[in-house]
Amino acid sequence: MILLPLGAATNKPVVRGCKLCEEGAKMVLFVTGICHAGCFYCPLSKEKMNRDVIFADEMPVHSDEDVLLEARLIDSKGTGITGGDPMEMVDRVIHYIHLLKDNFGEEHHIHLYTASGSKEKIEKLADAGLDEIRFHPPPQLWTKMQGSIYEKRLNWAIESRMDTGIEVPVLPDMKDELIALVKFANDMGVFVNLNELEFSETNYRELNMRGYEPKNDISSAVKGSEEVAYEVVGMDWDIVVHYCSSAFKDGIQMRRRLMRRAKNIKKDYEEITEDATLILGIIEGKNLQEIYQYLKDRYNIPDNLISINSQRNRVEISPYILEDIAGELPWDAYEVEEYPTWDKLQVERIKLN
Repeated sequence: MILLPLGAATNKPVVRGCKLCEEGAKMVLFVTGICHAGCFYCPLSKEKMNRDVIFADEMPVHSDEDVLLEARLIDSKGTGITGGDPMEMVDRVIHYIHLLKDNFGEEHHIHLYTASGSKEKIEKLADAGLDEIRFHPPPQLWTKMQGSIYEKRLNWAIESRMDTGIEVPVLPDMKDELIALVKFANDMGVFVNLNELEFSETNYRELNMRGYEPKNDISSAVKGSEEVAYEVVGMDWDIVVHYCSSAFKDGIQMRRRLMRRAKNIKKDYEEITEDATLILGIIEGKNLQEIYQYLKDRYNIPDNLISINSQRNRVEISPYILEDIAGELPWDAYEVEEYPTWDKLQVERIKLN
């Protein structure tokens, strides 16, 4: 078994889709929240679950240009198409595959997660240029894959010459069933990705009802999930069996993606932290233009170190300059730390006066 950073592990080099995710170079294209699988552990937020909405990473998508913009902002080398179940909107998926390949080239690697798929839909996706497909069979089928619709789907995908695999969460009380699933995948010659089971806002009641517990006070991961994953990955398989921990997703994949975005959107007055967040100074008040002009004139601040953000109703400024002058200002001044995402989620806010 090869141990990767932050608890992830694999038995062989990971597949192309995972490698690009590890680099932070994959955009997550959420094409719909519609899904009929009914997985009790589904972690989707209320904002997305069972709603036909589209997101490129954290950005709501209203046009093709939104998708292309986000891909450019993270210097994307590929895209992971997810949901919901993207198969519910297969023509939409095909449109996005063409859009991304036409704009970024055939080498732009696209993988897709699904819990369904007819032969016709799978072949249409392959013809459109989908590089990799990952099927999500429900736990009740893990010991009954032979002769199931999922065996057919896997074969249709293999025949369509896509890289084909299975991706499921590691349920700590279903180790034997998971081993049976991986043995089936090994016999078929398809890769397996295992994800650490996690609590979320929408699934915690279901997980609690089944006796699952958090592994510690600071993690959303489920106790026992990682131990079972290590045991399975460490067995003797011919195929790639890769385990992705909750910490790896947040601390490696996501942080690297955010760092790529931060470097592309950073203004001269913002500082990038090692956690891929942005630190800046902000001033809030009723008349932003008046505040902006006063600061420019009074302190001779260069144009590139101050601006008005009308959308967020604030003046933005170098945190170093603001620290020096905050005590002299009649307006509320703060140093803030934010994610470089579309929604600019605020991590910390420190009042300076």
